[in-house]
Amino acid sequence: MVSLIHYVEGRLKLVVNRTKCRTGPLKECSFLGFTFTARGKVVWTEKSRLRFKTRLKAITSRKRGVAEDKVITELRRYVIGWLGYFGISHTYGEVLALEDWMRRRVRLYYWKQWKQPRTRRRNLIKLGANPAKVKLATRSRKGYWRMSSNSIVQAALTNAYLHGQGVPNMRAKWIAMRYGNDGVPA
Repeated sequence: MVSLIHYVEGRLKLVVNRTKCRTGPLKECSFLGFTFTARGKVVWTEKSRLRFKTRLKAITSRKRGVAEDKVITELRRYVIGWLGYFGISHTYGEVLALEDWMRRRVRLYYWKQWKQPRTRRRNLIKLGANPAKVKLATRSRKGYWRMSSNSIVQAALTNAYLHGQGVPNMRAKWIAMRYGNDGVPA
């Protein structure tokens, strides 16, 4: 490490920040939100993933008092930008997990927005849920997060419906970035 610093500062005339410099195994080091696996694959760090989730929670918070279409627009802009930067990673499974979590968070947003059991019932039936089962969901005492993964709520707020509303399809975008627009590996 000392000889490398001596070379960079002496020969290249660059200043080395000694507090940020370190040596160690590659998978223990992170750089610009990325780290590397033992096989040399690029993956994002846990801190980057947590920052993504925290930002999505802030965007979909009902405390903000922002219209639904503006929330979806902001969510779409952030997710597409985030994928534009972090899409180079080799973590397809993580992309799927984050997309599932994001859709659940949007379902939670809708469920909170509907508030009253009568409004929930009307909206679930309008979205195509089974009217006989809707009463079970609308009168449930479960929390918002738990209800966002309820089968009745998921049957009404389907993935296709959410994508139609403007929620980004992270899986499709990641595949298009990795393999081109046709989605077939080269």
